[in-house]
Amino acid sequence: MTKQEEINQLKKEKDAVILAHYYVEPEVQEIADYVGDSFNLSKYAAGLANQTLVFCGVSFMGESGKLLSPEKTVLMPDADADCPMAHMVRKEEVEQARKRYEDLAVVCYINSTAEIKSWADVCVTSANAVQIVRNLPNKNILFIPDKNLGRFVAEQVPDKNVILVKGFCPVHEQMKAMEIEKLRKEHPEAKVLAHPECNEPLLKQADYIGSTTGIINYTTKSEADEFIIATEIGVRYELEKKNPGKRFYFPATAPVCADMKKITLDKIINVLKTGDNKAGVREDLAAPAKKTLSRMLELA
Repeated sequence: MTKQEEINQLKKEKDAVILAHYYVEPEVQEIADYVGDSFNLSKYAAGLANQTLVFCGVSFMGESGKLLSPEKTVLMPDADADCPMAHMVRKEEVEQARKRYEDLAVVCYINSTAEIKSWADVCVTSANAVQIVRNLPNKNILFIPDKNLGRFVAEQVPDKNVILVKGFCPVHEQMKAMEIEKLRKEHPEAKVLAHPECNEPLLKQADYIGSTTGIINYTTKSEADEFIIATEIGVRYELEKKNPGKRFYFPATAPVCADMKKITLDKIINVLKTGDNKAGVREDLAAPAKKTLSRMLELA
């Protein structure tokens, strides 16, 4: 029996569904029932009848899945797979901003821990952050924890006072604008598509800035045949799957999220067999954290 066959058999036995992020290894995306970005996976999973959800991604994804499906069992193939940015803001920073600005909304990127979400007023994704900030009645916005996405939002909504902290995604922050410039010279017809978690010099070169799903949709709808992609390299699998014949170029310094790559077929088999690595959210955090996700759905 192959690993893929064993996983399919275990899914039936455990009434399980496998949800994979675009950044995990291709072989994991291939066996997943659903592939997507973090929030869409959690939102979709909440509507499924399956009682066991296997989230192939990092810890905050499991927490979000549990917040939206508290009655279900959420399993994480690797308990140590984490997102550094998800922790990059201190409670003191939020408390100080609330004291300084009376008219303040704390806007939290979904790539954050449940605890950090519980400090906020509303959650956002990279796809809906601009729309939600624009729709908020507040003039002052504390955007946590990603400074790059926050800066991008501030540029799109100039009538708001967007306050940033120092958080960032190491993978996107470290991508080099000079490597994109080199690719543009080599492929002058290619469109540059970048995730808003990228640093400012790189984003200035982009023809399109959007979420991972937005980038995939752009390439699928575009008449262009060549694209320079500035986001985690795992998205290549979905790009090539949906766009046979089109060409995709990534920076020479490959943008790799080591935590996402921790997910393997063997680890999926293990949690399906054992029920190990259950995701959970502290009882005192669950209600306030879920409230930020619910308000996101209202405003978006």
